[in-house]
Amino acid sequence: MRFKALVAFLFFSFFAHAQKTDRVLQQQILDLIKGFRGYVGVYVRGLEKDKIVAINADTVFPTCSIVKIPILMGIMDKMQNGVLDYHQRFTYTDSLYYNYGDDILSILKPGSTIELSKLIMLMLTISDNCASYWIQGLSGGGTRINQLLDSLGLTDTRVNSRTPGREANKNLYGWGQTSPREIGSLMERIVRGEILNKQSSQKMLRLLSRQYWDEIALSQIPPDVFVADKNGALDSTRNEVVFVNGKHPYIFSVFTTHNQDTSWRYNNEALVLTRKLSALLWHYYNPKSAWQGAPFTK
Repeated sequence: MRFKALVAFLFFSFFAHAQKTDRVLQQQILDLIKGFRGYVGVYVRGLEKDKIVAINADTVFPTCSIVKIPILMGIMDKMQNGVLDYHQRFTYTDSLYYNYGDDILSILKPGSTIELSKLIMLMLTISDNCASYWIQGLSGGGTRINQLLDSLGLTDTRVNSRTPGREANKNLYGWGQTSPREIGSLMERIVRGEILNKQSSQKMLRLLSRQYWDEIALSQIPPDVFVADKNGALDSTRNEVVFVNGKHPYIFSVFTTHNQDTSWRYNNEALVLTRKLSALLWHYYNPKSAWQGAPFTK
């Protein structure tokens, strides 16, 4: 495992630094984020011409709910190895209770049963935290998930919460941590069928396409275009990572933290920035598109 992790790390490091920067797009994004009242990290990769934009892309940010992509990888590993089954039923107990916001799973009565497939749907589609912590435990916990991330050569992306030895990182970053570049490259490897195996990667991609929270980056992409997405938010942190499989496919991640605007309104400054970035990228890669997305503010 250690040797494989070293090889993966060296490959990832070489690959990251060998990519060419799209100078035109980079300047447009720099102009867009100028004046934002917070700290911003952006990673963009056009998959056709293999050019990137990386702005604070190697800075470590709190993941918020984007940590659920590594957790998804953990549970897919268990299913691929035959330890768990996608349609296996599990029993909800009092010890699994966790409620943050409008979690649906936490209102189940103890003794109720639910399929693993529906737990995964709740985790990814509506970002249910009770379901997510349950799946993290079923995956072998944060330690096992971090071993999988390490085997991919990822050094910034980690699960911190409920993970022995990660207490200091949890105090800094919360449930999980990553960088815009690493989470973007993890999404790309899912797209390319390189996570676990091709079949598992394809399932992960399909699961990530069922997003309830579609009023941010997704609102600027035509609804007939396949998109895989995960976002995450806390008061002063708003993040999103997106794969857009249009005529000219691309991947991008945008992370913001220490935001001055901590509101939960539609026109929150970080959400407006994300909509504008998503619109910019759609029209940059699809210059002939007449599509007009949702309004940036209301």
